[in-house]
Amino acid sequence: MSKKGNKKEHPPKVYGYIRVSTGKQTVENQRFEIINFCKREGITIDGWIEETISGAKSYNKRKLGKLLKNVKAGDLIICTEISRLGRSLFMVMDILSICMNKECRVWTIKDNYRLGDNIQSKVLAFAFGLAAEIERNMISQRTKEALARKRALGVRLGHPKGKANSETTHKLYGKADVIRALMVEGYSQRETARKLKVDRATLTRYIRTHQIEWDCTLRRSMSKTLAPKDALIRQLRAEGVSYVKISRMLGVSAGAIQNYVTRYINPATAVIGTNNELI
Repeated sequence: MSKKGNKKEHPPKVYGYIRVSTGKQTVENQRFEIINFCKREGITIDGWIEETISGAKSYNKRKLGKLLKNVKAGDLIICTEISRLGRSLFMVMDILSICMNKECRVWTIKDNYRLGDNIQSKVLAFAFGLAAEIERNMISQRTKEALARKRALGVRLGHPKGKANSETTHKLYGKADVIRALMVEGYSQRETARKLKVDRATLTRYIRTHQIEWDCTLRRSMSKTLAPKDALIRQLRAEGVSYVKISRMLGVSAGAIQNYVTRYINPATAVIGTNNELI
């Protein structure tokens, strides 16, 4: 026996598709219509697909999308009306195109559509396609006319300037004085950015645009302030005293203590920053 003879043919299946937009609506009315229709036509439903979702949602994000992937040639999808498939003409056209390519039939009860592999279906599909093309062209033309009218009125098109990138919505808005204070206390740009919970590049741009002079001499002066207390700092660190406790004892910031220790007491743990500066 040939391989072709061993191949099992797929028995056509009938699916009842029901969709409602909100939970307040019931699927029972649509189910009742489909059951009565099938009784009159002598059809047995093999499976039900029910979902509560807006028809504006893409069919790929609905149970309908899974059904369209699984249907085979000869299968039949029954729904009460074609609007159950989708709300837009474009979406309905895509769905019908998939069904026709897979030789799957679509029947609707109220609209009395019989979409399959016949002349009527092809004519109907052509009419849908023509209507969709006309609608696309009309939408495009209306959009172009509206944009031209706005340009003539001097309206600036595109994303409104100043909403996403306005000064008041910047992450560092109003923190210029805080940044300067941290700089005086000996914090590096990396540490300042971490403390303010922003990216270092964000801080760097803010410093540049707001003309904040990141004066390293202030940090060096802090190091001179701590130099006379070098022996005490070394002793306290050797005893395991934290930077915070040392800062409280000496009346300076913990960042300044950490910078001093990293730079002068244990330079091997220092981090190389911009311009090869130890930070």
